[in-house]
Amino acid sequence: MPRGGKKNHKGRGKQFSNPEEIDRQMKAQREMEANEGAERGSSSESEEESSSDDEQPKRKGVEGLIEIENPNRVSQKNKKVVEVDVDAPKELSRREREEIEKQKAKERYMKLHLEGKTDQAKADLARLAIIKKQREDAAKKREDLRKEKEAEEAKSKR
Repeated sequence: MPRGGKKNHKGRGKQFSNPEEIDRQMKAQREMEANEGAERGSSSESEEESSSDDEQPKRKGVEGLIEIENPNRVSQKNKKVVEVDVDAPKELSRREREEIEKQKAKERYMKLHLEGKTDQAKADLARLAIIKKQREDAAKKREDLRKEKEAEEAKSKR
């Protein structure tokens, strides 16, 4: 045995199932499934009648063995399709409500901004007017310089 007490599993012989054993197990499994299917089919009618009378959910684990009375536990009740009201207004969560309000506020602001009624829009329009005036002045200067050059060239050619 190697040090540390750990065993090495390498090199051990492998154990294989023979085909007859596999066939026998598969037949037994099919028979079990067929028996369960037959029992379900015959008792399904009686289960439908009894399930409509008492509405207790299937218990998991040890819940079926131990009775628990927890006043804080809320059991989920399944609603039937007939009971569900599709036309009823859906109550929005706080986050959804705030998100919708935020979108509406943004749309209102953009509308006012396009109309030029917000402070930012007024500042933008004033800045654009100044730039437009500067460009007009620059274009006028260039035009005047071009005309002066043409006049000088015309004088020099005579």
